[in-house]
Amino acid sequence: MMRYFITLAYDGTDFHGWQIQPNGNSVQEELQKALSTLMRQPMEVVGAGRTDAGVHARKMVAHFDSDSDVDCQQLAYRLNRMVPRSIAIYKIENVTDDMHARFSAKRRTYRYFVHTHKNPFLRHYSYQLPYSLDFNKMNKAACILKEYSDFGAFCKSHSDVKTTICKVTEAKWHQTSPCEWYFEISADRFLRNMVRAVVGTLIDVGRSRLSIEDFRGVIEGRKRTAAGESMPGNALFLENVEY
Repeated sequence: MMRYFITLAYDGTDFHGWQIQPNGNSVQEELQKALSTLMRQPMEVVGAGRTDAGVHARKMVAHFDSDSDVDCQQLAYRLNRMVPRSIAIYKIENVTDDMHARFSAKRRTYRYFVHTHKNPFLRHYSYQLPYSLDFNKMNKAACILKEYSDFGAFCKSHSDVKTTICKVTEAKWHQTSPCEWYFEISADRFLRNMVRAVVGTLIDVGRSRLSIEDFRGVIEGRKRTAAGESMPGNALFLENVEY
């Protein structure tokens, strides 16, 4: 049995997330369906993570196993012709048996995009803020994330996770134009809904609804009800997965 990594990207607008769902189309389903057709047998694809409905990925990694040798370049070419235009296969490569798309990943990076003035060309991939924010204050609060490891406060309620421990190594707001910003956060793993909940809570800090010490208290309290709202998924991108 040989293991292969697929590196891909997708626009999540028309998908109910990465993971196969009983009531909606998913990226995993489209990929498995195309791969199974090409390999002429049922194929299972395991992803590096589970992006939510509407969330995009500039780089997602998935693996599959095959008992036959695969022409990686040719398979990538043929997969690209079969999957929807909203999915792009960048490469397929043979890896060692102990490599796992999810469990071997050392770091994942997400970006959440916001803009402060109405722009019809950003509306699908960025969140328009209807109010002004103190981004300096938000960055001071974001730095606090690196001091903690338990992020139960930002985990979707009733999630079936065994632990809410994550190691955040980067958390910062970056300005790209007078009215455009993105929040970048990197960690060894993320909880379900975590990034959007963190962004929503940081926006509360930027609006002076929460002080920086209040933000610290939210983390230490570990209650989802104390954190901010979960921001819309269309402005969130999985940017990178590192091994």
